[in-house]
Amino acid sequence: MRDLIQKLETEERISEEEAYKLYDLDLFTLAKYAHKKRTKLHGKKVYFNINRHINPTNICADTCKFCAFSAHRKNPNPYLMSHEEIMQIVDETVGRGTKEVHIVSAHNKDTSWQWYLEIFKMIKAKYPNLHIKAMTAAEIDFLHRRFGMSYEEVMEKMLEYGVDSMPGGGAEIFDEEIRAKICKGKVSSENWLKIHKLWHSKGKQSNATMLFGHIEERKHRIDHLLRLRKLQDETGGFNALIPLVWQKDNSFLDIKEQLDSEEILKTIAIARLVLDNVKNIKAYWATMGLNLAMVAQEFGANDLDGTIEKESIQSAGGAKSARGTKLETFIELIKTSNLIPVERDSLYNEIRIYE
Repeated sequence: MRDLIQKLETEERISEEEAYKLYDLDLFTLAKYAHKKRTKLHGKKVYFNINRHINPTNICADTCKFCAFSAHRKNPNPYLMSHEEIMQIVDETVGRGTKEVHIVSAHNKDTSWQWYLEIFKMIKAKYPNLHIKAMTAAEIDFLHRRFGMSYEEVMEKMLEYGVDSMPGGGAEIFDEEIRAKICKGKVSSENWLKIHKLWHSKGKQSNATMLFGHIEERKHRIDHLLRLRKLQDETGGFNALIPLVWQKDNSFLDIKEQLDSEEILKTIAIARLVLDNVKNIKAYWATMGLNLAMVAQEFGANDLDGTIEKESIQSAGGAKSARGTKLETFIELIKTSNLIPVERDSLYNEIRIYE
């Protein structure tokens, strides 16, 4: 453990073996070194963007046990939006100043690939400067399996139709034994990484996620982070890691309690320390709440995500995020924490600093 502390002091890369020992450190030791790293990278800045989440369907061919969003007997309200309905949402949100639309769907086998992809062309034709973040690796894998399209073919359509960056959804936890229990049939960890590597090879960027707080163990989280670090060494294409705190309501996993705040903060801090090659760590307020997300800014995180406006996936599992949050709320919370609010674009270019 002395060697690990020495490496944290000197900011040397933590080895794979040492990474598995990080959870043995107390919370405040982890916070000290994670905050040091965060401050070196970002100073007192806390980033956010003005964005809108759109989820065009919740009808899903997969049956992930952790998921409360897809239509099933615990959520018997299936829906499928038309392109016209999606465009109406886009029109309204652009009118309110939104700079990014984040579009993620369930895996609906009764639609065409054109339904999934051509909406991006419609949006870009009308709003060429609006950033489209869309198509998780899980969706790309679904279109590959459903329509016989190669990953390359799906991505070429994404690029042709105007997708600017990829979200990190579908990663869950990379350990295949865990995946077999919580999301069997969904994109494999190997293919999730392969898809992001291919996207990065096209000069495009993406986010990464890690879903934790369900049946995984600490070792599975470390393994997940190490695999992301390895790919980032190869491509440099990840903008940010988003550790997603799993929401327990309305799922098919028999777990009574959510993770406590200490375990969440430890995981944020460890993510900051292990991912020395990923610049940004989000404390995604939609899964941990705004107050804890602000605390996490002292534990290695430097981003809150965005205003969102409407959030359907996490709120279906019990998160208090259905109506998004206001820009003024972000600014006030950050300033009262003696930090600096910074509005960014989707690729972390600074738009406005609220001094």
